[in-house]
Amino acid sequence: MIAPALPPLLDLAGTAVFALSGALVAARLKQTFVTLSFFALVTGVGGGTVRDLLIGVRPFWLDDQWVAPLIFAVALVAWFTPRRWWEGALLEWADAAGLATYAVIGTAKALAYGVAPVPAVVVGVISGCAGGIVRDLLAGLPSILMRPELYVTAAALGAALCALGSVAGLPPAPVWSAAALAAFALRGAALIWRIELPAYSRQA
Repeated sequence: MIAPALPPLLDLAGTAVFALSGALVAARLKQTFVTLSFFALVTGVGGGTVRDLLIGVRPFWLDDQWVAPLIFAVALVAWFTPRRWWEGALLEWADAAGLATYAVIGTAKALAYGVAPVPAVVVGVISGCAGGIVRDLLAGLPSILMRPELYVTAAALGAALCALGSVAGLPPAPVWSAAALAAFALRGAALIWRIELPAYSRQA
């Protein structure tokens, strides 16, 4: 079965957004250009690479001649421009769009390679989140997994809706669109109203 793929320009745009977020973390830490470029690479392709390795296929960026140059170009832009140009609401909303899209596409790709629906949802969440998790760990920052904000939860919503639509036999394009919009809406609501998951509080 042929795996579904994003339109090339949308795929590259999502990679660029995630790469920029990684580069900005390194810039905030006042790292060298080499470190900044590495952060951009890890964040840009990390989730998709882990996804592809989990389902037993060649990592997507090894066969796309534009991914590596794009990430290097993003690193150059981040290096030569003030960080304040990119930080704030614009980057957060762009990251939310990337998270939603890649969670859904990761799930769809896993399903196309014969992964069962529930594991495919997990693969989709990993596709959307793993790059940022690795970025934060390398930077010594609290991982997104350790913060109460709705990030992984938004990815899980999109991935679950994608899998449910596939199991129900619905047309892929509307299912993917609706699932991505739901994930984006949940992440957006968390950004606007600061919605967080409750922390464990049970006493011994």
